[in-house]
Amino acid sequence: MACPFLEEPVDIEAQILRRALRRERVIRARLDILSLPDDFLCERYRFSAQSIIYLDNILRPYITHVTHRGHALSSLHIICIALRFFANGSFLYNIGDAEHVSKATVCRAVRNVTVALKRLLYSSVVFPGHRPTRFIKEGCHKIAGFPGVIGCMDGTHIPIIAPSVNEGDYVNRKSFHSINVQIIYDAANIITNVEAKWPGSVHDSQIFRECTLSTKFGHGEFTGYLLGDRGYPCLPYLLTPYPDPEPGPQQRHNLANCRTRARVEMTIGMLKARFQCLQRLRVTPERACDIIVACVILHNIATIRGEHCPSEPNISSDPNHEHPDPPTDIQDGRAVRDTICHNHFF
Repeated sequence: MACPFLEEPVDIEAQILRRALRRERVIRARLDILSLPDDFLCERYRFSAQSIIYLDNILRPYITHVTHRGHALSSLHIICIALRFFANGSFLYNIGDAEHVSKATVCRAVRNVTVALKRLLYSSVVFPGHRPTRFIKEGCHKIAGFPGVIGCMDGTHIPIIAPSVNEGDYVNRKSFHSINVQIIYDAANIITNVEAKWPGSVHDSQIFRECTLSTKFGHGEFTGYLLGDRGYPCLPYLLTPYPDPEPGPQQRHNLANCRTRARVEMTIGMLKARFQCLQRLRVTPERACDIIVACVILHNIATIRGEHCPSEPNISSDPNHEHPDPPTDIQDGRAVRDTICHNHFF
């Protein structure tokens, strides 16, 4: 009977041979991103070198991990991987091939940067804005002469893949799956409020009715008006065009309302032109909402820092957005609209 305390002889030569044949780890060279020209960086990352350094400074504390592994990604590279995804919207393996990292690394980088950017939401997206209210009103008034406007509001559908849970809720009236996003912006193309959590089947008016901003307006916390299209009811603080305007003041009111919104609606076009990932997100609805918010924050940073928009945005109405069955106007809202029409557009 064999003794259990005796071990089988170790084949030292076989172990040495296996170690010799073991595949050597190959570390692919990484780009010195900041040494590249700004036009190259803006085309691929939507930000110049100085703005990438700025993003690194504010995001580094949230995305840097303590590790003893060699060749760990720097916070700068993590940010640039995520920016490339936001700007390009391609498949993760395509982003990985371009950045010399694995698909899993791209996925982690996008998630980490997205979560880090969400921490900046309440400091980057502020209603009615960082500037004094009177400057915001003056900026909107210069467009078409509409008085007292502190923001223009619209919705846009961000396409997503069909989710595995509550799939029917995300099918919009155009019969594709989406997130219906409410955005408010000012005359400087700064986004001052975003609601990115509603399935595509939810109507614009319901989104505004249930958002925190609507409650604050109802309590009189803001002095000024929002402008919206006929997808919203006319309220004392949310003014929409007349449905059947009479010649004269009502037509001039509608023209000023539409011109102000059309000028400012370029913001959504700029947002989608900068971040092509918003053309279609291949993630769960929860992560899609997070990415949308992250892109809004990046848009504001890019706008404030004067970053060039990659293409001319389309200022026409969103082809994926329509407003069948407009809600009923509120009597108090109609009275405010009539007063403004009589006092400013006669």
